[in-house]
Amino acid sequence: MGAQLRLLRRRIKSVKSTAKITRAQELIASSRIVKAQQRMQAAVPYEREITNAVSAVLSNSTTVDHPLMAAKEQPASAGVLIVTSDRGFCGGFNANILREAEALKGHLTERGLTMKPFVAGRKGLTWHRFRGREMVGEWDGSSDNPAYSDAKEMADALIGSFTDDNGIDEIHIVYTEFVSMLTQRVVVKRILPLEVQEEAEEAAEGPVPYYEFEPDAGEVLDSLLPRYVESRIYNALLQSAASEHAARRRAMKSATDNANELIGVFTRQMNQARQAEITQEISEIVGGANALADAAAGKE
Repeated sequence: MGAQLRLLRRRIKSVKSTAKITRAQELIASSRIVKAQQRMQAAVPYEREITNAVSAVLSNSTTVDHPLMAAKEQPASAGVLIVTSDRGFCGGFNANILREAEALKGHLTERGLTMKPFVAGRKGLTWHRFRGREMVGEWDGSSDNPAYSDAKEMADALIGSFTDDNGIDEIHIVYTEFVSMLTQRVVVKRILPLEVQEEAEEAAEGPVPYYEFEPDAGEVLDSLLPRYVESRIYNALLQSAASEHAARRRAMKSATDNANELIGVFTRQMNQARQAEITQEISEIVGGANALADAAAGKE
């Protein structure tokens, strides 16, 4: 019985130590979510303005002919940027992304395209290396606090491979979109080639203003479109970072609650074992006293 009590005490001590770690991780993730949301909001005006600028150029150009907008008649390969995390303790965050990437691979295979992965995040890199899958691009070390330079590096690699004659014909991105503290969803988007969508209706504020371009619209697009792709990738990295912190906070809170519940179960079991041990000792004492009394009565 004493051995069982010692075992339960060790288990309670171990679970309490785990609960302290998960609680600390939960608090750290909670503080980082706020900063991640602020960075997302700060990047919105730039993304909106560069999108408006690209739309203005395309809307006021009679002929649109740019390598980043040219869709091949018979595409053979597609590059997929998979944005995962560098660290764990975030529940099914990475598993959901990799599962959606596998579904995208199946869809591309049905279309006759070969998928070429560009992977960001140590978890995604480890997953591909363990399965012996070749990766075209690899990045890690910045999943929880991405910088614009990271997005530019990824965009340069993707655009360079897209414009190469023997490179890829399409570029997709798989990342987790931050909806709220409780909701994050995996999103798959095609970023290259760009699609031009014409709207017949005028905006609510009035007609679209007229623009003049110097030297010409083609050279303006040469400068704007790479920045546009960079902004899309940067937005995906910021969304993924906020989603990672939110997923880690939720996972660590669940782990802390489970640890506290397990401590309560072990405490009840320890109290029951202690009560049984005390009851047994009392029974042994009473039995011994009765035996001594019976022996004394026999001598008389």
